[in-house]
Amino acid sequence: MIPDDTYMARRLLLLGEWDAALAVLGPDAEPELRAEIAVDRWFFRIEGHDEAEKAVAALDPASPTAHLLTARLAYSRLLFQHDPRADDRTVAEAGYRAAVEHGDEKLRGWAEYHWAVLLDNIDEDATGALPRYETALRIATESGDGYFESYIIRHLAPHKEPAERIAMLRRSLHLRAALGARPQTVAAQALLADNLPEDDPERAELMRTFRPGAEELRIGWLLSEH
Repeated sequence: MIPDDTYMARRLLLLGEWDAALAVLGPDAEPELRAEIAVDRWFFRIEGHDEAEKAVAALDPASPTAHLLTARLAYSRLLFQHDPRADDRTVAEAGYRAAVEHGDEKLRGWAEYHWAVLLDNIDEDATGALPRYETALRIATESGDGYFESYIIRHLAPHKEPAERIAMLRRSLHLRAALGARPQTVAAQALLADNLPEDDPERAELMRTFRPGAEELRIGWLLSEH
């Protein structure tokens, strides 16, 4: 049985209530869950980086989760240009590679996905990214993990023709909304709006809808982009 604090923390994480999720965890809570929440909070709000790094440092450095989260922190510093370090690109790829090689199937899938995003967004290497996206998507669909699938197809969509791109972005949005993943849903609304024609009524409605949620959750990068 999942401990009550673990269940509550994961539910609060889905809602984007990162501070509350961390607060509900007791001193004996899984350190990996604490680190996951802290890294997620940093990524969405662009705040709490030092706390996230400290939470990751508390993990067994040889564990696949530690490799994955260390890599995610390095990648996000590069992406947001938030005090990037000289070795962040190397650290990110090394962490994803280690997680792919030593993690279980689910974690390996997430590592393949994040590795693809690194290649795609930092290196602008679509040729290298696409096979890793496809590997991650296979793992997500075979396991029936709609939450994971929503992440992958969000990043695969820009590489598709317009009709398929919009269909994938809508599916990503619907998967997230059905699961109650609020920060991810808000981000999906914004991205779908960005890909619709300016005179499309759906675009106008999405723009009106996502901004209050982004402001309430303080999703820094999303507000700065719009």
